[in-house]
Amino acid sequence: MDWGTLYEVIGGVNRHSTSIGKIWLSVLFIFRILILVVAAEKVWGDDQSDFECNTMQPGCKNVCFDHHFPVSHVRLWSLQLVLVATPALLVSMHVAYQKKKQKKQLAKQKNGALDASEIEEIQLKKLRIVGSLWWTYTISICFRILFETVFMYLFYFMYTGFHMPRVVRCDAWPCPNVVDCFISRPMEKTVFTYFMVIVSTICLVLNLIELFYLILKAAGRRIRKISRYCIQKHNSTEMNQLNSIS
Repeated sequence: MDWGTLYEVIGGVNRHSTSIGKIWLSVLFIFRILILVVAAEKVWGDDQSDFECNTMQPGCKNVCFDHHFPVSHVRLWSLQLVLVATPALLVSMHVAYQKKKQKKQLAKQKNGALDASEIEEIQLKKLRIVGSLWWTYTISICFRILFETVFMYLFYFMYTGFHMPRVVRCDAWPCPNVVDCFISRPMEKTVFTYFMVIVSTICLVLNLIELFYLILKAAGRRIRKISRYCIQKHNSTEMNQLNSIS
């Protein structure tokens, strides 16, 4: 998978994100994708070849491996990262749409085409997270929270916790009886599993903080708008009373 391309696409949203969103993106790519590409794939590269069982029964080793490792950790982490990062593409498309709309409006005001400097200025301009962009951004965060939570539950449910045992037992057919199977480098895999879970939890917390931050900012704007309306209405009422007295 070309993680660099994904970073370039999502990195464009970074200019229009909150400060918390920028931290989330850094954690996602530095502590999750980079670790996954550099180290985790090598740690799990020999998971099936070095999985040994104390029997020579044909097919028993493969059945036991599939039973205890129905999905590779690396593949599940890769799928998790893709799904977690995908909602940011919604924000990217919305930003591109608003930029295009701004170009059309500016060109219409000037009755002609825009020059290169004006187009570059629009592209570099940071958009405020208000209106429809607020809804798109907030919905994308909700999806990220959902995907993080679901995948953490899947990991815990599929592997009965995050600790990698040294020995697992299997009695599935065609194994002749209950056999012991041995996992290669269990401690190393346990460390990486806990590391990925901890970083995933940090990303989840950052998403929750950013969601509450956006809601509080929107509530603040709404309160200020109502306050201005009440003040204007009060001033208008006083002015009408003064006019009637005079």
